[in-house]
Amino acid sequence: MRRSAFLFRLFASTTLALLLAGPASAQEAKSAGEDAAAPAPNDLLNAALWMQRAVEYKANSVGIYALGRIRLDEALADDTASALDQGDAADLPAAVILDLDETVIDNSAYESGLVTTNADYQSKTWDEWTKAKDAKPVPGSLDYLKYADAKGVKIFYVTNRKADQEEATRANMEALGYPMGGNVDTFLMRDEKPDWGSDKTSRRAFVAKDYRVVALFGDNFNDFTGAASGTLEEREAAYDRLQSHFAEDWFMLANPAYGSWESSAYGDDFKLPNERKRALKVDALEPWTPKVD
Repeated sequence: MRRSAFLFRLFASTTLALLLAGPASAQEAKSAGEDAAAPAPNDLLNAALWMQRAVEYKANSVGIYALGRIRLDEALADDTASALDQGDAADLPAAVILDLDETVIDNSAYESGLVTTNADYQSKTWDEWTKAKDAKPVPGSLDYLKYADAKGVKIFYVTNRKADQEEATRANMEALGYPMGGNVDTFLMRDEKPDWGSDKTSRRAFVAKDYRVVALFGDNFNDFTGAASGTLEEREAAYDRLQSHFAEDWFMLANPAYGSWESSAYGDDFKLPNERKRALKVDALEPWTPKVD
Protein backbone atom coordinates (compact mmCIF):
# COMPACT_ATOMS: atom_id res chain seq x y z
CA MET A 1 0.00 0.00 0.00
CA ARG A 2 2.77 2.39 0.85
CA ARG A 3 4.43 1.63 -2.49
CA SER A 4 1.15 2.26 -4.37
CA ALA A 5 0.57 5.50 -2.49
CA PHE A 6 4.12 6.62 -3.26
CA LEU A 7 3.72 5.87 -6.97
CA PHE A 8 0.38 7.70 -7.07
CA ARG A 9 1.89 10.78 -5.43
CA LEU A 10 4.88 10.64 -7.83
CA PHE A 11 2.56 10.37 -10.87
CA ALA A 12 0.38 13.21 -9.63
CA SER A 13 3.26 15.54 -8.92
CA THR A 14 4.91 14.78 -12.26
CA THR A 15 1.66 15.35 -14.14
CA LEU A 16 1.09 18.64 -12.33
CA ALA A 17 4.62 19.78 -13.14
CA LEU A 18 4.11 19.00 -16.82
CA LEU A 19 0.78 20.80 -16.88
CA LEU A 20 2.30 23.86 -15.24
CA ALA A 21 5.31 23.78 -17.55
CA GLY A 22 3.26 23.20 -20.71
CA PRO A 23 2.15 26.74 -21.52
CA ALA A 24 5.60 28.16 -20.77
CA SER A 25 7.23 25.56 -22.99
CA ALA A 26 4.75 26.29 -25.77
CA GLN A 27 5.45 30.00 -25.45
CA GLU A 28 9.16 29.37 -25.60
CA ALA A 29 8.69 27.25 -28.71
CA LYS A 30 6.58 29.98 -30.28
CA SER A 31 9.19 32.61 -29.46
CA ALA A 32 11.93 30.43 -30.87
CA GLY A 33 9.95 30.00 -34.06
CA GLU A 34 9.36 33.73 -34.36
CA ASP A 35 13.05 34.42 -33.85
CA ALA A 36 13.94 31.88 -36.53
CA ALA A 37 11.57 33.57 -38.98
CA ALA A 38 12.67 37.13 -38.15
CA PRO A 39 14.68 38.87 -40.88
CA ALA A 40 18.39 39.19 -40.30
CA PRO A 41 19.69 42.71 -39.57
CA ASN A 42 20.73 44.48 -42.77
CA ASP A 43 22.20 47.96 -43.16
CA LEU A 44 20.10 48.56 -46.28
CA LEU A 45 16.69 48.07 -44.67
CA ASN A 46 15.72 51.67 -43.89
CA ALA A 47 17.17 52.96 -47.16
CA ALA A 48 15.31 50.41 -49.29
CA LEU A 49 12.07 50.97 -47.37
CA TRP A 50 12.38 54.74 -47.80
CA MET A 51 13.05 54.51 -51.53
CA GLN A 52 10.15 52.14 -52.17
CA ARG A 53 7.47 53.26 -49.73
CA ALA A 54 8.13 56.81 -48.54
CA VAL A 55 6.15 59.68 -50.00
CA GLU A 56 9.04 61.80 -48.72
CA TYR A 57 11.27 60.15 -51.33
CA LYS A 58 8.84 60.96 -54.13
CA ALA A 59 8.40 64.55 -52.96
CA ASN A 60 12.15 65.05 -52.74
CA SER A 61 12.81 63.76 -56.27
CA VAL A 62 9.93 65.65 -57.84
CA GLY A 63 11.12 68.84 -56.15
CA ILE A 64 14.68 68.47 -57.47
CA TYR A 65 13.49 67.98 -61.02
CA ALA A 66 11.00 70.84 -60.76
CA LEU A 67 13.83 73.16 -59.73
CA GLY A 68 15.93 71.76 -62.58
CA ARG A 69 13.21 72.72 -65.03
CA ILE A 70 13.19 76.32 -63.80
CA ARG A 71 16.98 76.50 -64.01
CA LEU A 72 16.92 74.96 -67.50
CA ASP A 73 14.73 77.76 -68.82
CA GLU A 74 17.09 80.30 -67.25
CA ALA A 75 20.16 78.64 -68.81
CA LEU A 76 18.56 78.49 -72.25
CA ALA A 77 17.88 82.21 -72.02
CA ASP A 78 21.54 82.91 -71.15
CA ASP A 79 23.96 81.51 -73.71
CA THR A 80 26.90 82.07 -71.36
CA ALA A 81 25.56 79.66 -68.74
CA SER A 82 27.47 76.39 -68.31
CA ALA A 83 27.48 73.77 -65.56
CA LEU A 84 31.09 72.91 -66.40
CA ASP A 85 32.55 76.42 -66.56
CA GLN A 86 33.32 75.92 -70.26
CA GLY A 87 34.16 79.51 -71.00
CA ASP A 88 32.99 80.62 -74.45
CA ALA A 89 30.48 77.94 -75.41
CA ALA A 90 27.70 80.25 -76.55
CA ASP A 91 27.63 78.86 -80.09
CA LEU A 92 27.33 75.23 -78.99
CA PRO A 93 23.99 73.42 -78.74
CA ALA A 94 22.69 72.89 -75.20
CA ALA A 95 22.91 69.56 -73.39
CA VAL A 96 22.27 68.11 -69.96
CA ILE A 97 24.22 65.23 -68.40
CA LEU A 98 22.60 62.79 -66.03
CA ASP A 99 23.72 59.75 -64.11
CA LEU A 100 21.30 56.82 -64.45
CA ASP A 101 21.05 54.64 -61.35
CA GLU A 102 19.07 56.32 -58.54
CA THR A 103 19.10 59.54 -60.59
CA VAL A 104 16.93 58.68 -63.60
CA ILE A 105 16.03 55.04 -62.99
CA ASP A 106 15.13 53.42 -59.68
CA ASN A 107 16.82 50.16 -58.67
CA SER A 108 15.29 49.90 -55.20
CA ALA A 109 13.83 46.49 -56.09
CA TYR A 110 17.38 45.17 -56.36
CA GLU A 111 18.33 46.75 -53.04
CA SER A 112 15.18 45.37 -51.42
CA GLY A 113 16.07 41.91 -52.69
CA LEU A 114 19.42 42.17 -50.93
CA VAL A 115 17.58 42.95 -47.70
CA THR A 116 15.03 40.15 -47.92
CA THR A 117 17.64 37.55 -48.85
CA ASN A 118 20.26 39.01 -46.49
CA ALA A 119 22.75 39.23 -49.34
CA ASP A 120 25.46 41.71 -50.28
CA TYR A 121 25.88 43.51 -53.59
CA GLN A 122 27.59 41.29 -56.16
CA SER A 123 28.48 42.16 -59.73
CA LYS A 124 26.85 38.92 -60.90
CA THR A 125 23.44 39.64 -59.36
CA TRP A 126 23.68 43.30 -60.40
CA ASP A 127 24.31 42.21 -64.00
CA GLU A 128 21.30 39.90 -63.80
CA TRP A 129 19.23 42.82 -62.54
CA THR A 130 20.28 45.12 -65.39
CA LYS A 131 19.53 42.41 -67.95
CA ALA A 132 16.06 41.92 -66.41
CA LYS A 133 15.20 45.49 -67.57
CA ASP A 134 12.87 46.08 -64.61
CA ALA A 135 14.15 49.42 -63.31
CA LYS A 136 11.45 52.08 -62.83
CA PRO A 137 11.58 55.87 -63.30
CA VAL A 138 12.83 58.03 -60.48
CA PRO A 139 9.88 60.35 -59.70
CA GLY A 140 10.06 63.57 -61.70
CA SER A 141 12.82 62.45 -64.04
CA LEU A 142 10.69 61.46 -67.02
CA ASP A 143 8.69 64.70 -67.05
CA TYR A 144 11.87 66.76 -66.81
CA LEU A 145 13.65 64.92 -69.62
CA LYS A 146 10.66 65.04 -71.94
CA TYR A 147 10.50 68.79 -71.29
CA ALA A 148 14.22 69.24 -72.01
CA ASP A 149 13.96 67.12 -75.15
CA ALA A 150 11.03 69.21 -76.39
CA LYS A 151 13.20 72.31 -75.91
CA GLY A 152 15.84 70.84 -78.22
CA VAL A 153 18.28 70.03 -75.43
CA LYS A 154 20.44 66.95 -76.04
CA ILE A 155 20.34 64.49 -73.14
CA PHE A 156 23.41 62.44 -72.25
CA TYR A 157 23.37 59.55 -69.78
CA VAL A 158 26.79 59.16 -68.19
CA THR A 159 26.55 55.96 -66.19
CA ASN A 160 28.87 53.50 -64.48
CA ARG A 161 26.85 50.64 -65.85
CA LYS A 162 29.31 48.75 -68.02
CA ALA A 163 29.48 48.75 -71.79
CA ASP A 164 28.09 45.22 -72.08
CA GLN A 165 24.99 46.37 -70.17
CA GLU A 166 24.17 49.15 -72.63
CA GLU A 167 21.76 47.19 -74.81
CA ALA A 168 19.59 46.09 -71.88
CA THR A 169 19.77 49.55 -70.32
CA ARG A 170 18.63 51.19 -73.54
CA ALA A 171 15.74 48.74 -73.89
CA ASN A 172 14.66 49.33 -70.29
CA MET A 173 14.69 53.12 -70.70
CA GLU A 174 13.09 53.15 -74.13
CA ALA A 175 10.20 51.08 -72.75
CA LEU A 176 9.77 53.69 -70.01
CA GLY A 177 9.58 56.50 -72.56
CA TYR A 178 12.89 58.31 -71.97
CA PRO A 179 14.50 60.35 -74.79
CA MET A 180 17.01 58.13 -76.55
CA GLY A 181 19.17 60.63 -78.47
CA GLY A 182 18.17 60.00 -82.07
CA ASN A 183 21.24 59.53 -84.28
CA VAL A 184 23.62 60.55 -81.46
CA ASP A 185 24.95 57.94 -79.00
CA THR A 186 23.85 59.51 -75.74
CA PHE A 187 24.58 56.50 -73.50
CA LEU A 188 28.17 56.85 -72.30
CA MET A 189 28.93 53.66 -70.40
CA ARG A 190 31.83 52.74 -68.17
CA ASP A 191 34.69 51.06 -70.11
CA GLU A 192 33.08 51.90 -73.44
CA LYS A 193 36.36 53.64 -74.30
CA PRO A 194 39.80 52.94 -72.78
CA ASP A 195 39.82 56.11 -70.65
CA TRP A 196 36.19 55.87 -69.50
CA GLY A 197 36.65 54.40 -66.04
CA SER A 198 34.55 54.90 -62.95
CA ASP A 199 35.66 58.55 -62.72
CA LYS A 200 33.29 60.37 -65.05
CA THR A 201 35.49 63.41 -65.72
CA SER A 202 36.63 62.22 -69.16
CA ARG A 203 33.07 61.50 -70.25
CA ARG A 204 31.82 64.90 -69.15
CA ALA A 205 34.69 66.43 -71.12
CA PHE A 206 33.73 64.32 -74.14
CA VAL A 207 30.24 65.87 -74.14
CA ALA A 208 31.58 69.37 -73.48
CA LYS A 209 33.62 69.32 -76.71
CA ASP A 210 30.48 69.63 -78.80
CA TYR A 211 27.78 70.88 -76.41
CA ARG A 212 27.18 73.61 -73.87
CA VAL A 213 26.39 71.57 -70.78
CA VAL A 214 23.75 73.52 -68.86
CA ALA A 215 22.99 71.04 -66.08
CA LEU A 216 24.31 67.97 -64.29
CA PHE A 217 22.13 65.54 -62.34
CA GLY A 218 23.33 62.77 -60.05
CA ASP A 219 23.01 61.00 -56.73
CA ASN A 220 26.74 60.83 -55.98
CA PHE A 221 29.41 63.50 -55.72
CA ASN A 222 31.28 61.59 -58.46
CA ASP A 223 28.52 62.53 -60.90
CA PHE A 224 29.71 66.15 -60.69
CA THR A 225 33.43 66.17 -59.92
CA GLY A 226 36.55 64.03 -59.88
CA ALA A 227 37.14 65.23 -56.31
CA ALA A 228 34.54 62.78 -55.00
CA SER A 229 37.10 60.24 -53.85
CA GLY A 230 39.25 60.73 -50.78
CA THR A 231 38.72 61.01 -47.07
CA LEU A 232 35.61 62.43 -45.47
CA GLU A 233 37.53 65.63 -44.76
CA GLU A 234 38.78 65.92 -48.35
CA ARG A 235 35.25 65.49 -49.64
CA GLU A 236 34.00 68.20 -47.29
CA ALA A 237 36.70 70.56 -48.55
CA ALA A 238 35.78 69.80 -52.17
CA TYR A 239 32.13 70.45 -51.45
CA ASP A 240 32.97 73.79 -49.84
CA ARG A 241 34.79 74.83 -53.03
CA LEU A 242 32.00 73.71 -55.34
CA GLN A 243 28.82 74.26 -53.37
CA SER A 244 27.74 77.32 -55.37
CA HIS A 245 26.90 74.99 -58.27
CA PHE A 246 24.29 73.05 -56.31
CA ALA A 247 20.67 74.09 -56.92
CA GLU A 248 21.94 76.33 -59.73
CA ASP A 249 23.25 73.96 -62.41
CA TRP A 250 24.10 70.83 -60.39
CA PHE A 251 21.23 68.82 -58.94
CA MET A 252 21.73 66.10 -56.35
CA LEU A 253 19.17 63.32 -55.87
CA ALA A 254 18.97 61.59 -52.48
CA ASN A 255 20.34 58.04 -52.33
CA PRO A 256 20.61 56.60 -48.81
CA ALA A 257 21.39 53.07 -50.06
CA TYR A 258 24.95 53.38 -51.40
CA GLY A 259 27.54 55.78 -52.72
CA SER A 260 30.92 57.35 -52.09
CA TRP A 261 29.49 59.04 -48.98
CA GLU A 262 29.39 55.57 -47.39
CA SER A 263 32.54 53.96 -48.77
CA SER A 264 34.72 56.95 -47.91
CA ALA A 265 34.03 56.21 -44.25
CA TYR A 266 35.91 52.91 -44.59
CA GLY A 267 38.58 54.10 -47.01
CA ASP A 268 36.83 52.72 -50.10
CA ASP A 269 38.15 49.29 -49.13
CA PHE A 270 35.28 47.14 -50.36
CA LYS A 271 37.08 43.94 -49.41
CA LEU A 272 36.71 44.63 -45.69
CA PRO A 273 34.26 42.39 -43.80
CA ASN A 274 30.86 43.96 -43.24
CA GLU A 275 31.47 44.09 -39.50
CA ARG A 276 34.64 46.12 -39.99
CA LYS A 277 32.95 48.46 -42.46
CA ARG A 278 30.16 48.99 -39.95
CA ALA A 279 32.60 49.71 -37.13
CA LEU A 280 34.42 52.31 -39.24
CA LYS A 281 31.13 53.95 -40.21
CA VAL A 282 30.19 54.18 -36.54
CA ASP A 283 33.61 55.72 -35.82
CA ALA A 284 32.89 58.38 -38.46
CA LEU A 285 29.79 59.57 -36.60
CA GLU A 286 29.79 62.70 -34.44
CA PRO A 287 27.31 61.67 -31.77
CA TRP A 288 25.59 63.46 -28.94
CA THR A 289 24.76 61.31 -25.96
CA PRO A 290 22.93 62.29 -22.76
CA LYS A 291 24.91 62.69 -19.57
CA VAL A 292 24.61 59.85 -17.13
CA ASP A 293 23.95 60.96 -13.54
